[in-house]
Amino acid sequence: MQNVIDQLNHWIIKVPEEFSQMSELKVSHRPMPHKWSKKEILGHLCDSAINNLERFIKIQYEQQPFLLNPYNQNQWVELQGYQDIPIEEILNLWCSLNKKIIKVISKIPSEKRSYLCDIGNNQLMTLEWLIQDYLEHMEHHLKNQVFEY
Repeated sequence: MQNVIDQLNHWIIKVPEEFSQMSELKVSHRPMPHKWSKKEILGHLCDSAINNLERFIKIQYEQQPFLLNPYNQNQWVELQGYQDIPIEEILNLWCSLNKKIIKVISKIPSEKRSYLCDIGNNQLMTLEWLIQDYLEHMEHHLKNQVFEY
């Protein structure tokens, strides 16, 4: 778990630094009409943080296995209007959400990390797996779509 916390802390520093090097035009550009801009991808990561923060909390006290409810990612991005929000506002939200996630996961007792959640199709995974998957999902978008390392 400490590795996830360390990586999240790394990204909380790195992401604003990277975005500060980009123009508003660059962060708002959509590579194709139905593809998200860099701002919208960061907004999607805010939505992921919102949904996963709730999951990380509820899995600890709800009946096992906890059933994960999916959310319509495209609708969340569109309805929240990330494309029309200044990047600084999206960055502040993203950083705040991930700082909160760090606080929550740092307090999860080790025995609760093995609590089960149903991720769909009756696939049962642990809370620890879900937390790791959250980080991997974030890093996939940051490395492959936002910063293109």
